[in-house]
Amino acid sequence: MAVIEVTNLQKRYADHVAVADVSFSVEAGEIFGIVGPNGAGKTTTVECVEGLRAPDGGSVRVLGLDPISDRAAVRRQLGIQLQESQLPDRIRVWEALDLYSSFYPDPADWRALMDDLGLAAKRNTPFAKLSGGQKQRLSIALALVGNPSVAILDELTTGLDPQARRDTWELIRQVRARGVTVVLVTHFMDEAERLCDRLAVIAAGRVVTVDTPANLIAGADVPGVDRPTLEDAVLALTAAGSTR
Repeated sequence: MAVIEVTNLQKRYADHVAVADVSFSVEAGEIFGIVGPNGAGKTTTVECVEGLRAPDGGSVRVLGLDPISDRAAVRRQLGIQLQESQLPDRIRVWEALDLYSSFYPDPADWRALMDDLGLAAKRNTPFAKLSGGQKQRLSIALALVGNPSVAILDELTTGLDPQARRDTWELIRQVRARGVTVVLVTHFMDEAERLCDRLAVIAAGRVVTVDTPANLIAGADVPGVDRPTLEDAVLALTAAGSTR
């Protein structure tokens, strides 16, 4: 069953077309990746799914609901980690989780969530004193504290060192193991290959293709490259898509 259905989505800002024609569906229980170059329309697309922006054309359904007209019901089902998310410097880890849990009618046990995500030792640490990886752990915890059915994670590992990135990947797998469907926006092809069941490749505001990482690699036709990587495949697809 598709938990997210995006059909012919369009979004324009003044004279700029951010999303020209995007369609894809996300199945229950999968990690679904959205990849493509800067300015391709990835973040605008997920903002329309989240109900943060109203589409100019097409339709979006989350668990059968319209994120704009059914905003409150959709928000109860979505956990959102934004590309740029900041908390007050002085707020402590436990205070942030306690505050966010108060926004939901049936929140998760934030104390258990704090333990599960390895934050118990930092419960009294102010946000400003957390490392990059710890901030991402807290960001994931805040996205899950409302007991969502779907979590949307936008550029989750940007700026993290290699070990923190790998730790965060394991956290994402744990999120899926909790029964949460994950939509992951990423620039990192190793991340997409290791985590995602399927990928939507977006270029110039359009979906070029939707397929598994393995199929994208197998079908890649890159001149002069005998064994293409996922990065090679996506670069070739987005270059072709941007010239349409």
